[in-house]
Amino acid sequence: MEKPDLETARRYVDSKAYCWNSGMFMFSAAQALSALETFVPDIVSACRAAIESGTADLDFFRLDRAAFSKSPSDSIDYAVMERTDNGAMVPMAAGWNDLGSWEALWQVGTKDESKNVVKGDVVLHDVSDSYLHAESRLIAAVGLKDHIVVETSDAVMISPRDRVQDVKGLVDRLKARNREETRTHKRVYRPWGTVDQLVSGNRFQVNRLTVNPNGALSLQRHYNRSEHWTVVRGTALVTSGDEQFVLKEDSSTYISAGTAHRLENPGKIPLEVVEVQTGAYIGEDDITRLEDLYGRHRQES
Repeated sequence: MEKPDLETARRYVDSKAYCWNSGMFMFSAAQALSALETFVPDIVSACRAAIESGTADLDFFRLDRAAFSKSPSDSIDYAVMERTDNGAMVPMAAGWNDLGSWEALWQVGTKDESKNVVKGDVVLHDVSDSYLHAESRLIAAVGLKDHIVVETSDAVMISPRDRVQDVKGLVDRLKARNREETRTHKRVYRPWGTVDQLVSGNRFQVNRLTVNPNGALSLQRHYNRSEHWTVVRGTALVTSGDEQFVLKEDSSTYISAGTAHRLENPGKIPLEVVEVQTGAYIGEDDITRLEDLYGRHRQES
């Protein structure tokens, strides 16, 4: 029974005839696939199609996006475990806590004298019984009690501790508004390294590119934006049109719209570059890929 109501849960606990499902399952791949094919064949067929149409590059395997997006969304509990007649439960007294919510992290966290659990750069005044988690900025809070405050580079969430499970409703609303936060993070991983979005505004965006040793961006061009690269750490090998040259730390170059270009790291340490994009349109789909070491598609960043 997934998430029974309070009265039902109390009855289960009082009866001492039930165990708590920790969500740890053991099965062979063949048995799992057989059960999935029986109960949720649409999921299996979508996943098979996503693998068959997928592509490999280095240590990445990229599922086919269109095929995988057709898979229904469901949990193993709903899809199989509540329906199978081929399961057995083994009790284990382990003091289990799956830390599946911010409230759970408050419960197990080290608390200060006001029963707050604090992570990161946080300054408090008259705050108690709360969980505050800062990743990239200062959190300053006054007069809170029994609250959850979580700050990341993507967003800030604030909720009473007893309402934190309602965050799913917020996610649904964000998806309905087609918000960028539901699709990508401020840090995006690429086969050659990472892209951290630092600042974004009207007609410009500032990123930090980290290129792994021997990594290389694709040879590409953009029709609607120009790029200015400044090397802050390491050595860059730059292709710009018919030219190829090396940039050391504290040096920069400008790539005008329409120019074929590539950034490579020939060194032994990660290459860090601050990239300033400017133009009428700076969306990631403004990419025409000419060559790529990793076998990515024409407009995949």
